Amino acid sequence: MLSNSNRFQESLNKRKEEGTLRRLRLQSDGIDFYSNDYLGFAKSKELQHLLLQKITDNPQLLSGSTGSRLISGNNDIAVSVENYIAQMHQFESALLFPSGYNANLALFSTLPSRHDIIIVDEQIHRSVHDACKLSNAKKLKFRHNDLEDIENILKRQENQCYIAIESLYSMEGDFAPIQEIAELADQYNAYLIVDEAHAFGVFGYGLIEKYQLQHQVSAVVVTYGKALGAHGAAILCNETVKSYLINFASPFIYSTSAQDFQWMSIKTGYEFLDQNHDLAIKLQDNIKIFRSQNLESPSMETSPVQAIVIPDNQKLKQLQDTLSEEGFLAYAIYSPTVKEGSERLRICLHSFNTEKEIIKLTGIIKEFI
Repeated sequence: MLSNSNRFQESLNKRKEEGTLRRLRLQSDGIDFYSNDYLGFAKSKELQHLLLQKITDNPQLLSGSTGSRLISGNNDIAVSVENYIAQMHQFESALLFPSGYNANLALFSTLPSRHDIIIVDEQIHRSVHDACKLSNAKKLKFRHNDLEDIENILKRQENQCYIAIESLYSMEGDFAPIQEIAELADQYNAYLIVDEAHAFGVFGYGLIEKYQLQHQVSAVVVTYGKALGAHGAAILCNETVKSYLINFASPFIYSTSAQDFQWMSIKTGYEFLDQNHDLAIKLQDNIKIFRSQNLESPSMETSPVQAIVIPDNQKLKQLQDTLSEEGFLAYAIYSPTVKEGSERLRICLHSFNTEKEIIKLTGIIKEFI
């Protein structure tokens, strides 16, 4: 028995009293406005059939990898998928990881040295903050998407700097001014690292590809558990960075490789994405319908994530419960996931949502704000 278990229970009791205690729940039946399955790939019968055919043709895909990629877990499938991903994104190299969290952990715990500075957007994903703790580098935050604040921080630094941003932020539903930040990184000789988790698939191969910034970033993280409906991630970079990560990144070195099926499902997902551009168009149509209902939101007009800020935990919980009773699956975000006073209902829109569903959802929300 742990001697400090009372402290654990006290912390849990406090969250329960505040109405912010997290629990694992089984997936519910209902209208999906909370998952990251933006294009419906995770539910696509057509994509499932393609994946099933891959397994039928090669059942070995389902076997365990048997070890890390540096020992027995590497093979032609992993290497060929990495080469394919690099080619699709117009990067020199790609390195696969079991998850986006794992990829960010590898990047930021490995690349910066103890003399370096990591400058992160205050809304960067938790995985980057956790990685910075493992790094010996100093971490500094800049105000969300504030170019002036980034430059003021850069001006004061004498050591090598890394800038960490997301192209599309998953809590606010807004975009980073990537092109301007890339220019600042060039001006101050800083390394720019971009997380494309929520932009990939929704906007083609992501915003780095859209703006052709491949040669202005040091690394890009692309994840596959959202719009691609699969799992895993890739770091896009040059050969030197890839080799450095393979040699020094503990999350890569000491993790058993995923099954080959995971890597093959990623490649199949890319192929399916290229054949179904209409789904991203349908998603944008649905976002326009949502935005036409004139709900106040900090989110951008084309973002699949639409946040409705309700800084009242009781009212927010009542709204979530009412939506659930009406058959809508939406997710309330409380502090400390977001800053206190900025609690919100996080609406995720999808290509498969209908206009009728969106109108009814927004009508219920209007009753609470």
